[in-house]
Amino acid sequence: MLSARIVTVCVAAATFGLGGCADTGLRTLKQPSNGPDEFLVTPTKPLEQPKDYAFLPAPTPGSGNRVDQKPNQDAVASVGGNPAGLDPNAPIPGSDAALVTAASRGGVQPDIRQSLAEEDAKFRKRQSRLSSIKLFQVDRYEQAYRREALDPYEIAVPYRRAGLPTPSSPPYDE
Repeated sequence: MLSARIVTVCVAAATFGLGGCADTGLRTLKQPSNGPDEFLVTPTKPLEQPKDYAFLPAPTPGSGNRVDQKPNQDAVASVGGNPAGLDPNAPIPGSDAALVTAASRGGVQPDIRQSLAEEDAKFRKRQSRLSSIKLFQVDRYEQAYRREALDPYEIAVPYRRAGLPTPSSPPYDE
């Protein structure tokens, strides 16, 4: 009787212990800690000492930084991007005009990012009902978006039958 309880406790402890070993990486849908978000940190330029401290402007909360006047543009440029692309009022480059015309043929919703974020939050909330208690770690991303995912093999077959070029897929059993 006592040994059966010990075995049950050991099996339960091993099950919970192994369940915590899963590496879900970036597939968790919530921030894993209360710490700062490292993706919001931007590189800064070296500090400059002013020539005369008497002529410094008064500090204004929310105003620009004298050292990094355009931190987002500088960060984009540092990884090889075009900083001009961050300006929403900048004209569309001629090389992208056809792409923008094709993409906006059905109309443009100005607040699409906010709208999609709200819809996605509602969708994930609906998907998480009655699923907040799990004995084992699960891939919340896969769990929430399972019905939204495309099966590449199922999609490739009609395209191949129509004679359209399709990329090769890995073997089905992998």
